[in-house]
Amino acid sequence: MTDGVPEPMAEDVLARAAFPSGRPLPPSLRAWLAYDTSLLVRHGWFTPDGPDGGEFAPRPIDRLVGEEMGDFWGAEFAWLAGRFSECFLLPGGSDSRRVLAVTEPDEEGEYPVFALDLDDMPYLGLMYPGFDVYLADTADLLGLPERETYTDLIGHPTYGPRMRRHAARCFAGADCVEYPFEFAPVYEELHPGKGEVVGRGGGSC
Repeated sequence: MTDGVPEPMAEDVLARAAFPSGRPLPPSLRAWLAYDTSLLVRHGWFTPDGPDGGEFAPRPIDRLVGEEMGDFWGAEFAWLAGRFSECFLLPGGSDSRRVLAVTEPDEEGEYPVFALDLDDMPYLGLMYPGFDVYLADTADLLGLPERETYTDLIGHPTYGPRMRRHAARCFAGADCVEYPFEFAPVYEELHPGKGEVVGRGGGSC
């Protein structure tokens, strides 16, 4: 918003908008862009032509991490760049970041929102099942209890099933990956025979 005035995406541009991969926009993002684009412009979602050109500018997860947190950290996530090749930085977090990853959509047509945290060790975990829940929680509309971990919603009666479906697609059933990555189920999935998996399932990292 400029001086508090929303800057919606033009209707004709929004009607044909899609991610570079060809994946459709989630319904919640489409509704948000119909209201305002300026917030996401400030977080680097578009090419230099801006939202009027309708061109999104996603980054693979390693480049996003490198550009936002430093090249050293970006290199730690290079092994996930192929799986998470279309990522967008979202507002929120202080030492951590929030990232929308365009993967397989869930049954609501939404893509997962990750928490990226490098405070102790590199960590990437499922925080929200979609941009819809991220927006609602950010606006304090859901009345969710205070978090104990980033991935608390995986056990939520309403949002848990969506979270677990994303976990299966993104992290081979786990709700996050953390350093050392070789012990993550998804590392073994992406690099058969090279991981050091000690267990599988939807439990917390």
